Amino acid sequence: MDSTGPDAPRDQPPAPLQPNPYASSPPMGGPTLPFVTAPKTNTLAIVSFVSSFFLGLVAIITGHMALGQIRARGELGRGFALAGLIIGYIGTAVVAILVVFAIIFASAIGAVVVAVGSNSGSSDSSTSSPAPEATEPLPTGQLGAANFDDGYLQFGTGAVIVDEYIDPMCPFCAQFEEANGELLIAGVESGVITLRVHSLTFLDRLSQGTSYSSRASAALTCQATLNPESTLDYLSALFANQPLEATSGLSDAELVDLAPGNVSITECVETGEYLLWSQQNTAAALAGPIDGAEIQAVSGTPTVLVDGRQYLGSITDTAEFSAFVATAF
Repeated sequence: MDSTGPDAPRDQPPAPLQPNPYASSPPMGGPTLPFVTAPKTNTLAIVSFVSSFFLGLVAIITGHMALGQIRARGELGRGFALAGLIIGYIGTAVVAILVVFAIIFASAIGAVVVAVGSNSGSSDSSTSSPAPEATEPLPTGQLGAANFDDGYLQFGTGAVIVDEYIDPMCPFCAQFEEANGELLIAGVESGVITLRVHSLTFLDRLSQGTSYSSRASAALTCQATLNPESTLDYLSALFANQPLEATSGLSDAELVDLAPGNVSITECVETGEYLLWSQQNTAAALAGPIDGAEIQAVSGTPTVLVDGRQYLGSITDTAEFSAFVATAF
């Protein structure tokens, strides 16, 4: 068969390619880039900055955590974290300094209180119990070492007058007696001082209702009227056997047993002969005025005056107290 006949197949040019409607167009102007988002600000950095104005410790902790997260995640907020740390550290340091100063100030105030002779049971006229009303005449004049009119027990006749305000239950008074009791006795016996003991009773409230301060002060007065020469020894014995505050104290029988001397004070103590006088003296000392003294009234015990000048030194430093008394000669 003639392959060149009219019905013979002919070579055909290839059909043109048809566009694929589902094919995407080639990218224009370079490769396609993913979506780009700005890094976020670290939450803890903001917390650190805000809390630094109120809670320094929180700001410090969250600030350090924020810096770590920012480095790891590439987040923003480093400035907030640093500001929170700086302000937090400064605030914490200021608070610490204030606390230290507060402690120092409180310690200084406590030292001043002790120096002026106040103790844990001290009282003043605004908080002490009102003076008891006299139901019987108070003693007057002088008997033995007791000066009833002026309200003290007097020992010696020296030119320098030492007024000692104590309470039998006052622990600081016992410390003063231990350090300076023998010094005062020596001053009395050598004739250089006149010692006037004012035994107060405002710590009655710390003896479980037994009024120990009043009973011991009255017993001391009994001793001063009956055995004046051994009264200062009895005072030393009372402090050497001092009961603790908030206890019932010594009984009347125990107070009697401590008293040296030839005359028994049993009846005087048991009848409470000088209880009211002791309480009246306390009210007068706390209310004032105190004649010839640089202080208006007694605010705590022990309070010691030398020719009217108040001793403000250490109550347990014998040398310091001796030097203070010596300035009056």
